[in-house]
Amino acid sequence: MALKRLATKRLAASAFLLAASATGVWAFALKSPDIAPGGGPIAETFVYNGFGCAGGDLSPALSWSNPPAGTRSFALLVHDPDAPTGGAGFWHWVVYNIPASATGLPQGVGKDGKGLPAGALQVATDFGVPGYGGPCPPKGDKPHHYNFTVYALKTDKLDLPPHATASLAGFLINANSLGKASLTGTYGR
Repeated sequence: MALKRLATKRLAASAFLLAASATGVWAFALKSPDIAPGGGPIAETFVYNGFGCAGGDLSPALSWSNPPAGTRSFALLVHDPDAPTGGAGFWHWVVYNIPASATGLPQGVGKDGKGLPAGALQVATDFGVPGYGGPCPPKGDKPHHYNFTVYALKTDKLDLPPHATASLAGFLINANSLGKASLTGTYGR
């Protein structure tokens, strides 16, 4: 009788795990305590300081979980697809060679990169320098969307040239991607 109950409990637990896996409960996910889920507004603390904007220009804290099996490193891309650039959007932050042991990036690490995990590197953004540059859409535009996407990569390291563009980094990141997780914030002025 006790063995039958134990077998029933194990079967129920297995069914739960299978259902959770099938429904994506344990899917690769990206979260931030600084950006509300579902396209919430980005606070002034994380807005660019320049071009008429007067924000704190701090990168938001990010955390990820449940990367795909075989992940050997991560990369992070932050992009504004609404920027009036003739269709290219605007790159706000690119970080690559983040070790597979990392589970996130602390708030403010994008400023000078000193708090990045060992080996992680930043690419020059469309502001012309490496590091995080916050939102600063043209005054009067509808709120822009800022897509934060972490990629799980199948390689330990991307060998980008010293002056690689964000687009080249994005190309190589996508070519080595096992999966990605995203969150979106909005900002307008």
